[in-house]
Formats: sequence, structure tokens, C-alpha cells
Amino acid sequence: MSASGSAAPAPLAVDAFSSGCPPRALLNTVGDKWVILVVNLLGDGGARFSEIQRAVGGVSRKMLVQTLRTLERDGLAVRTVYADAPPRVTYSLTPLGQTLLRPLQAVRTWCEDHVTEVSSAQAVYDARPEYTGSAATG
Repeated sequence: MSASGSAAPAPLAVDAFSSGCPPRALLNTVGDKWVILVVNLLGDGGARFSEIQRAVGGVSRKMLVQTLRTLERDGLAVRTVYADAPPRVTYSLTPLGQTLLRPLQAVRTWCEDHVTEVSSAQAVYDARPEYTGSAATG
């Protein structure tokens, strides 16, 4: 029991391989391509919505809104509204979000460093006779 007399909350299960485990949902969030790109971008400092959308090519307005809301809900980003005329809104990483920056930068860097090798492997795979002209079946 805690000092207030109530029982301490039960610890969360932490096996991301278990389908019902909370870390699985968090893994889905941090593995999302838009989350990876937005967190990397916000690592350089706060940014306005339009700046984020311009910098992250291909993201729709709807998807960016959803991504930013998810980051806010998970405590990884904060939305700050300034009482300017017109009002100005910026997004930035929270201290918790900052702890995610280094691993996601590593993923982005790995992708940038190895895209040629992966593209070559894909071309070899796609050229295999069993995969040309028809869908692969296991």
C-alpha cells in the first residue's frame, strides 16, 4: 500500500511480442513512418504545422493532424498556442519525446545509408522466375 493507504497500481506487462500488451501499441506508434519523420524533424526544434507539412513530403493534412495528435496524446510532443494576431501554433518534442529522437534518427540514418543495398536485393528478388508475372504464394 502507498502512503495514502491505497494499493499501488499493478505494473504493466512489458512483453511487446504479446498481442494485448501496451508496449505493442506503443511500438506500432513509434514504428509509423510519419511518426519517425515528424519526430526527426521536431528534433531540430519547434515547428509550425505548415512547416512540418512542407518538410515531410507526401503527408496529407489529415495524416499529419492524426500523427501530431498521437504524439501529443502519448506525451511525446506538445502543441503550444501563442496569443498573436493571428494565433500561432507550434509543435515541439517533450523531454520524453527527446528520448525517442536518437533511436529514430538511427533508423532514418540506417535507411538512408542502406537504401541502395536494399533496392538491389529487391531487384534480385523480384527478378526470380517464381515471382515474375504472378503473385507470390508463400
